Amino acid sequence: MGPCGRGAAEADGFGSEACASGPVAGPAGHVRWTRVPLFLPVEHMMNRQHFELLEQARRALPEGFKTELSGDLIVVQASPSAIHQLNLSKIRRQFDVHVPAGYIDTGNTDLESPQTAKVRNPDLTYLPEEAMTTTDSSVAAELALIAVEVVSPSNPENDWVGKLRDYPLMGVPLYLVVDARQKVVTLFSEVENGRYRLREDADFGEGVHIPEPFAFVFDTGVLRPYG
Repeated sequence: MGPCGRGAAEADGFGSEACASGPVAGPAGHVRWTRVPLFLPVEHMMNRQHFELLEQARRALPEGFKTELSGDLIVVQASPSAIHQLNLSKIRRQFDVHVPAGYIDTGNTDLESPQTAKVRNPDLTYLPEEAMTTTDSSVAAELALIAVEVVSPSNPENDWVGKLRDYPLMGVPLYLVVDARQKVVTLFSEVENGRYRLREDADFGEGVHIPEPFAFVFDTGVLRPYG
């Protein structure tokens, strides 16, 4: 149990105790932050302290790091590799052909969900063009049509565990995980009670059925495995 004890769990469920974070060394490319109790009014827990800590972490890190907020944890990811970006480009090309009118592709855009104390930054998502006209640094998570993540070899748990937990709670209807280490693609869909109800797995070379509003079969054969 972390330093916040039971209060940390209550903070995620909007109890009276929130948790700030301080850095602790972790695996390469990943920093996990310890929990420090902050006793705040419920209505201020996300809007003030959590976002302030997120911005402080971003200012302290070198350029090129991705920083996200998941409840009382700040997750830091190193810059992606060239093959990561290659696979992401191949994914985007297929989705772009089928994106609904009025939506655009974007990467490294914060999806914000104050009610769940989460800020996630997917490798690829599709948002209403109108929502992207804001000068704010984030967009409401529930506006996203999908979140796509290419799994990082240095921290696969962030995509397979943390984001799989967070995205349905944030109202993101589809979550596509591309894991070039295992040569597998997984689509999670149909949010129910804060979790994805359906899961479809495919090996590289097999098709994945992407539902409405995209409605196409994603060709995984173009993806490049690691190694």
